Amino acid sequence: MPEAKTDALCINTLRFLAVDAVENAHSGHPGAPLGMAPMAYVLWDRHLRHSPQDPTWPNRDRFVLSAGHASMLLYGLLHLTGYDLPLEQIQRFRQLGSMTAGHPEYGLVPGIETTTGPLGQGFANAVGMAIAERWLAQHYNRPGHEIIDHRTYAIVSDGDMEEGVTSEAASLAGTLKLGKLIYLYDDNNISIEGDTSIAFTEDVGKRFDAYGWQVIGPIDGFDLEAVDKAIREAQADTDRPSLIMAKTVIGYGSPKAGTGAVPGEPLGEEAVKLTKQELGWPYEEPFTLPDDALGHFRQAVDRGREQQQQWKILLDTYREAHPAEAKQLDMDLSGDLPAGWDSVLKGLFDGAEKPVSTRDAGNTVMNAIAITVHVLTGGSADLAPSNKTLLTTHGDFGFEDEIDHNMHFGIREHAMGSIANGMAAHGGPIPYTATFLIFSDYMRPPIRLAALMGLRVVFIFTHDSIGVGEDGPTHQPIEQLAALRAVPNLAVIRPADATETAEAWKAALERRDGPTVLALSRQNLPVLDRNALASADGVQRGGYVVWEASPQAEVILIGTGSELHIALDAGKLLQESGISARVVSLPSWELFEAQSAEYRNQVLPPGVTARVSVEAGVTMGWERYVGALGTAVGLSGFGASGKGPDVYKHFGLTPDRVAEEAKRVLHRK
Repeated sequence: MPEAKTDALCINTLRFLAVDAVENAHSGHPGAPLGMAPMAYVLWDRHLRHSPQDPTWPNRDRFVLSAGHASMLLYGLLHLTGYDLPLEQIQRFRQLGSMTAGHPEYGLVPGIETTTGPLGQGFANAVGMAIAERWLAQHYNRPGHEIIDHRTYAIVSDGDMEEGVTSEAASLAGTLKLGKLIYLYDDNNISIEGDTSIAFTEDVGKRFDAYGWQVIGPIDGFDLEAVDKAIREAQADTDRPSLIMAKTVIGYGSPKAGTGAVPGEPLGEEAVKLTKQELGWPYEEPFTLPDDALGHFRQAVDRGREQQQQWKILLDTYREAHPAEAKQLDMDLSGDLPAGWDSVLKGLFDGAEKPVSTRDAGNTVMNAIAITVHVLTGGSADLAPSNKTLLTTHGDFGFEDEIDHNMHFGIREHAMGSIANGMAAHGGPIPYTATFLIFSDYMRPPIRLAALMGLRVVFIFTHDSIGVGEDGPTHQPIEQLAALRAVPNLAVIRPADATETAEAWKAALERRDGPTVLALSRQNLPVLDRNALASADGVQRGGYVVWEASPQAEVILIGTGSELHIALDAGKLLQESGISARVVSLPSWELFEAQSAEYRNQVLPPGVTARVSVEAGVTMGWERYVGALGTAVGLSGFGASGKGPDVYKHFGLTPDRVAEEAKRVLHRK
């Protein structure tokens, strides 16, 4: 079959596999695949270096479909090129239990690099992947041994371009000169509400030019040679990320082409027939895959196997020439931590006499860890001096020859989280981010997606309470802890002192199946005397008995973070009153709930129903631990500006108040 006819057949095969799947599901987005298929085909057929039989090949190119609503385009590409995605699963598109979810989900289908759908997230994730590639390349490549050398591609939509996170991520990508980052912009000027001109009239090309990107086009997104030429032009510029502006028609070939009626619903039986007639598709039977098209697509299997084999030969010569670097690279890519990595944490705060904030303690811990854990890499949203997150023995990650570990995200919290997710999904670095806890609100989408994908990201949030003091209610987190605890598969840890902070970091790095939040104080806190109190390693289990007047406690006081000290002081007051109290540190609800019922009942005996919790935030959720007969001491409104201790006293977060509440609970009992 002549090449042009093969190309046309393959593109229509990709198109109608998507159309048939959406029609069969009675749900989905057929318009985007109809318009995007030509440029996606050129990218995957002529440029993308990938190995369908080994989707985890470290040096593969990454492809991100940021326009996740066009998921059937990606599922079609994966099935046709030989990934482990059976046709039967495509026929079950959007059905419960199928591999082909409504939007691409990381880990569900081999070859999906990240979960997309919330627009802009894939755009920013891909920036993180390009950063991870550079980080690995700059650490390990040697002259003649470029073992990490791949590109990151994405297809992005008008909707992606309208999202704020896209602007944040694009600005940083341009600043960092991520020349191996190439985006195909499906510029069709249509959204669900109609023509994008009703809300989106800017010159996108000029915007990205101002960000420091190479802007190519506009080109005709249906002209295969123009798309091919544009991709080659993008590849040639290694100093700038590239945006290829491809003009397309959403719903191409259908009666609804170029209208807002096609993005979010099936075409309908009659419209499907008309679309097949318009595009010269002779097959009435749905899910028909012509042998010539399938054979051409499946060449990707042999092509990928050969590319990967060539890389393995290069890797073998690298191992011979640079054995130490090769060993460290293997460790980095495996995600494993080196044996005995946490030995640097033992006794780190022994003998500490002066109070220290947990943010400062966190910095001490991070810098100790950085000695043994090479992959720890990250930064702050322009708050590193306040968050205390600089790795002092390392330099900056930049765009020249700098290969070190301190990143600078700028005041871009949303993109920071999304970029960290991309780094984690790529593999290699274990990324951390940092800002104030109040600004976790700006980062909630990537935090949620990190949890959904099970990514190993450490989200550091300092200034975690009304102890921020003079900055006032705009900077005092009240509801944030409760909101973060509501996210499934997110471990939130709020350590009470320096020793708990060390254990919190240990728990975060050893957790490989999801992200961790570390909520740290700005104000100084006493370093608890572990000779008189229980060991802080109870943090690993989420909660533990830190002190008790006697084994037969009448009341249980539960605290987290800075308020654990209030609970301890309240316990001593109760002891002076002849009341036996147990004080429990509960820094992580999620880690605690993961323990056996036996352990949880040992810490919080069901028979002791007199319980008081104390935490400088909303009390929502604490009923789980204090029960119907207990009480939660916290805040029911926003904070106030003033000296930290004065603000605590003003809101009744004091040992006297907690002790009085304990007495009331005992009286009710």
